[in-house]
Amino acid sequence: MQVMMNLVLVVQLLSALAMIGLVLVQQGKGADMGASFGSGASGSLFGATGSANFLSRSTAVCATLFFACTLALAYLSNHRAGAAGAETVLDRAAPAAVAASGAAAIPGAAPVIAPAAPAASN
Repeated sequence: MQVMMNLVLVVQLLSALAMIGLVLVQQGKGADMGASFGSGASGSLFGATGSANFLSRSTAVCATLFFACTLALAYLSNHRAGAAGAETVLDRAAPAAVAASGAAAIPGAAPVIAPAAPAASN
């Protein structure tokens, strides 16, 4: 189970890095105006509009893969926690109450004793 979780985590990280790179490589919507006046974008490897279609489709594939890996990691982590024990956070015992002064948390500190109430005189 741990090998499967590590494999899905590696695929998720690679898809996230690829998606970041693809988004950074893409041109904005305003870059199309410059391409129509001969800025040299029409002579690219994929043609005038081929790179936009290829990059946008590749980004969509990476986003889908990232989403699927996220769902798989959530399922695997929940499935693994359920198999280890049926105990949940709510089933665990509450921790002991901490002393009000906080001196109990210091090792070697003398215990704090509350002063006695003064005797009432009539």
